[in-house]
Amino acid sequence: MKTIAKQNIISKVKQKLIDNWVDQSKEKLYDFSPWRNKNFWGVISNTLETNETIFAAITKLSNSMASIPIKLYKNYEIVTNDISLLITDSPNGSISSFDFINQIETCRNEKGNAYVLIERDIYHQPNRLYLINPDVVEILIESTSKDIYYSIHAATDNKLIVHNTDMMHFKHIVGSNMVQGISPVDVLKNTTDFDNAIRNFNLKEMEKPESFVLKYGTNVSDDKRKSVVQNFKDFYEENGGVLFQEPGVEIDPLDKKYVSEDIVATENLTRERIANVFQIPSVFLNANNAITFNSNEELDRYYLQHTLLPIIKQYEEEFNRKLLTKYRRTMGYYFKFNVKSFLRADSKTQAEVYFKAVRSGYYTVNDIRLWEDLPPVEGGDTPLISGDLYPIDTPPEQRHTLKGGDSNEQEKNLLSDEEKGGE
Repeated sequence: MKTIAKQNIISKVKQKLIDNWVDQSKEKLYDFSPWRNKNFWGVISNTLETNETIFAAITKLSNSMASIPIKLYKNYEIVTNDISLLITDSPNGSISSFDFINQIETCRNEKGNAYVLIERDIYHQPNRLYLINPDVVEILIESTSKDIYYSIHAATDNKLIVHNTDMMHFKHIVGSNMVQGISPVDVLKNTTDFDNAIRNFNLKEMEKPESFVLKYGTNVSDDKRKSVVQNFKDFYEENGGVLFQEPGVEIDPLDKKYVSEDIVATENLTRERIANVFQIPSVFLNANNAITFNSNEELDRYYLQHTLLPIIKQYEEEFNRKLLTKYRRTMGYYFKFNVKSFLRADSKTQAEVYFKAVRSGYYTVNDIRLWEDLPPVEGGDTPLISGDLYPIDTPPEQRHTLKGGDSNEQEKNLLSDEEKGGE
């Protein structure tokens, strides 16, 4: 215990010295963070709140990750302890596990990075987890060891600098010579700007009043022209848009430039581009030219393989490396998402899979009962193999496969007759 306390003191002293190692250029810049999400000239500076397609894509990813069960294992056995409860129950006593992972994934997809600060107890074990606003986090690299540190800038102008082992970092892909993830929303800036321009143009066209060209057979004075126009406007408004065309007068409406097909084509293109950036099937965003799948199971498998697996791998590695000590990892502890729950088929297909798995010995009865939220049964942990269904460690000579109507006594009699015939 003294050693741990000594390490904590050394860590604290080292943390105070880090200011001498890192670039202080950020302090010279004006802090624009208070401007975020504010309204400027009627425009809100937040794409997630103003673009329903991006909102739908991020919601899909966030809900998917938060819905996949995750457990702490030790050599394939589920373990429940204080560390596992931070991920499976509540990270800090304020929010649930679902909300925690949902917020991490939302932040990762909106900002490109999500940071989770690990608060440790006196034994240096994870005690609480806190999601940090990426706008106040700066990544630092120590000049000698090249270790990565994270500087958290508070509103009071104070800052906390922590080592990378005390900060979980979930991110999108990074560019060369970079350590921060690239924001998908920033990548989509041109797409969203083009989409907004088309929408604003069509909205302005729709809001324009009806326009007409009035043609008179004779020339009229300026006063007469103004009087005719005013009478025309009054008559149009008072009669619900009905016009009376007098002899010698031609009325030609001016067509608006609004074209609904343009909006449909633009929205479809926008959905495909957003789906491509977030690497999700465009069918989730209702794109017209989306790839079709024969079944929901096929779609889920495609989504899992091409979208979720890289994200799941990143989460598992961050949890394992920063929440578990090296000793625990060598002892066989690891966090793992149960992707099988995501690939659940219909009842008939699932029952057939279970049936074949049990008869082949690679699932036990209690494995299946666990996935179906049923209590274990006695003897259900022993693998079985068809023959017909003996414990897998039963010697072959003790396996007696009988035909219908036969009995063990009949087998013995048959064997005796064969032995007598051989004599």
